[in-house]
Amino acid sequence: MTAPLLELSQVEVTYHRVVTAVQGVSLKVALGQIVALLGTNGAGKTTTLRAVSGFLGLDDARVTDGSVQYAGQPIQNRPPHDIAARGIALVPERDKVFPNLTVAENLIANVPRAAGRAQLAYEFFPKLAELRRREAGYLSGGERQMLAIGAALACGPELLLVDELSLGLAPLVVQELAERLKEIRDRLGVTILLVEQNAPVALGIADWGYVMENGRIVLDGSPERLAGHQDIREFYLGQGRGERRSYRDVKQYRRSRRWYG
Repeated sequence: MTAPLLELSQVEVTYHRVVTAVQGVSLKVALGQIVALLGTNGAGKTTTLRAVSGFLGLDDARVTDGSVQYAGQPIQNRPPHDIAARGIALVPERDKVFPNLTVAENLIANVPRAAGRAQLAYEFFPKLAELRRREAGYLSGGERQMLAIGAALACGPELLLVDELSLGLAPLVVQELAERLKEIRDRLGVTILLVEQNAPVALGIADWGYVMENGRIVLDGSPERLAGHQDIREFYLGQGRGERRSYRDVKQYRRSRRWYG
């Protein structure tokens, strides 16, 4: 069996040496896959992504247990520039672009000699070609997201980490971006780990998904399994009746009814 391109094994992340934000997280991303990591705000998704990308140190956090393996090599607690040099690029949740630089300048800001690869951004996002001379600070939210993905592609990644693709964007824009991610995987063979709250969009393009709650993985499976799972549909994905609750809450509630009801 081929080893996964990325594998997290029982990863624990601690902030300020005292606060444990991620506990025992294990997940795998095979070469050429799109894997979705789903969860609400505060679930630990972004922290998990930072454990892979190397940006934990900026928040006084570290992987304190477990391992992060990329292409068979441990990368936990390595600095971001070392992670990037190995072929991993991050599209962050916020501060996606340099607002005072033009679109064209943003595409080569991280890799000045990558003008050839920057052309990929115009191929996947033709609108950026029309806006190449515009300062990024004047772009719409969707255009900034396109630019952030394009700038990451200019780094020539083997693994693309995307944090909250849909945040603050209109549904039609999100759907277009999701389709572009799938096209990037299909055409370039780039492996993608997508952190997302919008489960229907993420599961629509993913090969495998994980659900995260309170710093732990509580469920994983194929998109079909997750989308059809009664607890996930009703209580986690908000497709049932009544108040939206977490997956952990409903499992505890059902156990209580079975044992004491």
